[in-house]
Amino acid sequence: MIAEIQELIDRYIHWLKEKTALRDVDGEWVEITTPYLDRHNDYLQIYARKDNGGFLLTDDSYTISDLEQSGCDINTPKRERLLEVTLNGFGVKRDVNALQISAAPDNFSLRKHSLIQAMLAVNDLFYLSRTHVSSLFLEDVESWLDLHDIRYSPKISFTGKTGFTHQFDFLIPKSKTMPERIVKAINSPSRQTVQNLAFTWVDTKEARPSPDARAIAFLNDSEKPVPGEILDALKRYQVTPVPWSEKENIREQLVA
Repeated sequence: MIAEIQELIDRYIHWLKEKTALRDVDGEWVEITTPYLDRHNDYLQIYARKDNGGFLLTDDSYTISDLEQSGCDINTPKRERLLEVTLNGFGVKRDVNALQISAAPDNFSLRKHSLIQAMLAVNDLFYLSRTHVSSLFLEDVESWLDLHDIRYSPKISFTGKTGFTHQFDFLIPKSKTMPERIVKAINSPSRQTVQNLAFTWVDTKEARPSPDARAIAFLNDSEKPVPGEILDALKRYQVTPVPWSEKENIREQLVA
C-alpha cells in the first residue's frame, strides 16, 4: 500500500513539473502557468518577482475579480470572514483583490502550492452559477451538521507527506465506534476539483496519526447530477463521495 501511494505522489509531482511553464514579463515579473484548470478550463497563472531577498507571489487579482465579474457577491460580513479564514488556512493574504504570499528560496515550492490551492478553494467556495442564490454550499453543509449535532472542527489544515499544506472544511473526531472523518465540501464537482482532492487526501492520509481515518466529499448536485466518472474517481482514491441530495444516507456515520 505504501509503495502504491508513493508511486501516485511521484507521478503527481512529475506531472506538476512537466506541465508548468514560465514566461518573463517586463523583466521584473515571471508568469507561471500551472497545469491546474479554473472553471473556464483555462490554466491558472500566477506571477512572481524578487522581494526583500525572497519572492512575492500573486494571482494579480484574477480569482476575486473573475468571481465579481460573474455576479458573485462576496462583500458581505459573513462571506468576507469566510474568505479570510480560507486564505489564512493557506497562509495567503488579500491585498484589495489580489491574493498573494511571500516566499523564501527554500520554501518557494510550498508557498507556490499554497497560493494555487487557495485560488482553487476560493473559486469553488464562492462561485455560484445563479446570482440570486443567497447561501453558499459550505454554509449549507455546516448548517446541516449543526442541525444534527454532529461534532466538528472547521477549516482544518494538515501537512502532507510531501510537505505541502492541505486544507479541509471539517474534521469530525474519532469516537468509540468510528474513526476520524475528514470532510470536504465541493461546490462545483469537476475533473479538476476531484483530481485536487484525490492528491490532497493521498498526501494527507499517509501523514495522519490515525491510520484508519476516512475522507468524505459532499458534492453539490442541486443544479445537475454529479457525473458517474467523478464518483468512481473519488472511490478509487478511497474518498467517499456523497451527493448532497443523498446526505441522509451518511448521517449516522457522522453522528457516531
